[in-house]
Amino acid sequence: MTYLAKPKLLRADAPRNTLGYTRRDYEGAISTLCAGCGHDSISAAVVQACFDLDIEPHKVAKLSGIGCSSKTPDYFLGASHGFNTTHGRMPSVLTGAALANRDLIYMGVSGDGDSASIGIGQFAHAMRRGVNMTYIVENNGVYGLTKGQFSATADKGSKSKRGVVNNDTPIDLVALALQLGASYVARSFSGDKEQLIPLIKGALRHRGPAFIDVVSPCVTFNNHAGSTKSYDYVREHNDAVNRLDVILPRDQINTSYAPGELRRIVQHDGSILHLRKLDTDYDPSDRVGAMNHLQERHALGEIVTGLLYVDSSAEELHRHLNTVEKPLNQLGDAYLCPGSKALEALNAALR
Repeated sequence: MTYLAKPKLLRADAPRNTLGYTRRDYEGAISTLCAGCGHDSISAAVVQACFDLDIEPHKVAKLSGIGCSSKTPDYFLGASHGFNTTHGRMPSVLTGAALANRDLIYMGVSGDGDSASIGIGQFAHAMRRGVNMTYIVENNGVYGLTKGQFSATADKGSKSKRGVVNNDTPIDLVALALQLGASYVARSFSGDKEQLIPLIKGALRHRGPAFIDVVSPCVTFNNHAGSTKSYDYVREHNDAVNRLDVILPRDQINTSYAPGELRRIVQHDGSILHLRKLDTDYDPSDRVGAMNHLQERHALGEIVTGLLYVDSSAEELHRHLNTVEKPLNQLGDAYLCPGSKALEALNAALR
């Protein structure tokens, strides 16, 4: 469906930001994700955040890896720079791009499989090095492109669509980001735009590694075991000449709740999320306190949402390396190849 262009007609009274752009200018191609997928809500939140912040679309570079989540950059900021990397390698490619041109706003979009499994080492080093970026993980706990296997963030004791129980301890990317040195750490829910949009705005304006883990329900892998109406049951009892798959549309799961409140979210497969929004008196400047709060609530089976930690005085990678402000592709040979004497001086300083 991505070859279908969106209608170009706009209402005469369509809202415009201070740059003169409409919300449509921040959109991308038509989504090919399942109807009702939480990832589309995240894309809409990114569109709204960039529109509200008056960001020029061509000033954004969006990078992703592999997975349902990594398809989503095609669905927002169509006029921005984009690069779809290999599985789990997005952070290192983004780091290289950011070092080459610090003038752009860098956004990495990944998933729980892309970042918590094959790319966990890349994720760790991007956090600890202080790369100036907004890193969004669209977390649904499954490998959606390969039919719903558990990802590394799936809760212990949870069941797959085939009834298999997950016996592995989950990886909490938020806890990892806090421990590894990220200077802006948040968690949200794809259906809570009142919370998610401001968190994305804050991440885009933050200098340093800003990480947002977004719980995003998968609408496809929700057929309970034992149902005679499930796709698996029909396949087992049908002598078909080929294998077809039908994904029925679902409504997006939305919610709204006050700070400090606990909200019970029933997903399409019947599983339940217990989301607790941070209270208004929570201190986001205490890194150790944030880690302790996460563990305390996790022990109660709750998922904490909100801005967990922020260090507004943190320095980012360019400051650490003392790089030049001008993009590398705009530097002449005299800067890029200063000659043998400069190399000898550098080597001597390292001896």
